[in-house]
Amino acid sequence: MLLNRREFCQGAATVALAVTALGSSALTPLGLAQAQAVPEIELMKADALPDMAIGDAKAPVTVIEYASMTCPHCAHFDQTTFPELKKRYIDTGKVRFILREFPLDSLAAAAFMLARCAGESDPSKYYALVDTLFRQQNQWAVQKPIPPLMAIAKQAGFTEATFNACLSNQKYLDGIEKVRQRAIEKFKVKSTPTFFINGEPHEGAISIEDMAKFIDPLLKS
Repeated sequence: MLLNRREFCQGAATVALAVTALGSSALTPLGLAQAQAVPEIELMKADALPDMAIGDAKAPVTVIEYASMTCPHCAHFDQTTFPELKKRYIDTGKVRFILREFPLDSLAAAAFMLARCAGESDPSKYYALVDTLFRQQNQWAVQKPIPPLMAIAKQAGFTEATFNACLSNQKYLDGIEKVRQRAIEKFKVKSTPTFFINGEPHEGAISIEDMAKFIDPLLKS
């Protein structure tokens, strides 16, 4: 397991300790396997946590991104490609987009837990906090992350009590790790970001031009 309840049950202070103590050593080795094409029916099977999806459920193209909140390439994609992807394809009903958690360290797991708590009743709030965390990644993804991370969470409506309670949520903690493990074992994901576009894998922070090259032929077929 990536983290456990004992490491999070004391809230914000414990996250800092967990990040320092665990780093990437608590993560299952990713190995050298390449992400592989996966039938959509397999990709879309129910996971340990419900998908946070935006866009038309009947869209002809589904884009799934496996990302880590502390990954600079994921932040680059979020800031440079995703806005245009949303404008051209998601908002127009052509693409359904799903972000799945693939934390590369303890702090990334904590950030995803906060996003899950924010989006419990509305996936758009999940994506709003994810976007904020990516935009301010250089402020909180640091050696002593708690003050800026808590400040960002408070701007999203958290109090200190709900912040600490969220980071003690065993369901989200275990679920995020299970999502990650399934990606490694079933789909051979080994790095972030990794995208599956109608089941076809693509690695790295893809530009909107390349994304269009992958998506447009699927819209015509």
